[in-house]
Amino acid sequence: MSRQVYLYDPPERFVAGTVGLPGRRTFFLQASAQGRTTSVALEKTQVAALAERIDELLDEVVRRTGGNAPVPAVAPADVTDTAPLDSPVEEEFRVGTMALAWDGDEQRMIVEAQALVELEAETEEDLAEAEERLLQDEENGPPMLRVRLTGAQARAFAKRALDVVNAGRPPCPLCSLPLDPEGHVCPRQNGYRRGA
Repeated sequence: MSRQVYLYDPPERFVAGTVGLPGRRTFFLQASAQGRTTSVALEKTQVAALAERIDELLDEVVRRTGGNAPVPAVAPADVTDTAPLDSPVEEEFRVGTMALAWDGDEQRMIVEAQALVELEAETEEDLAEAEERLLQDEENGPPMLRVRLTGAQARAFAKRALDVVNAGRPPCPLCSLPLDPEGHVCPRQNGYRRGA
């Protein structure tokens, strides 16, 4: 079966969002353009890492070009998107591997999210070889979402993604673990239950 690539170049909208209540949220990346929408599920930590790496890569592009790249220092207000995910949210796949790149010729950020694939191998070397073959297989690899963003779109995506990650349950002031509405067992209190 040939690889399914969901390409958005450029997207009308590319956002991170959630479905569900804090503590039980499912995180998604969602791209849309010309009447089609693609949603892929991923972990909260993947969203946070993606947003942080996008900001770091954009900062590096600005540094290397001496400020000549079309990359704003902060997310411009005119491209900020606070709307919820487009409904219905239908998961195309769960993300396993993500990649970022900067296309210097086109002045675009490239974000790739590839489906999670279970690999079986006898040794660590066999596993590494299988992973490399999978990543290099352009025709038969797992499904992939590929989005090309302007510098401004990438900054706006990163800001929203970090806001979404931080919008969950408040942290315990003692241990920094998330507080559930019914409280939590705090390791710093020898397991005594703290109220929210």
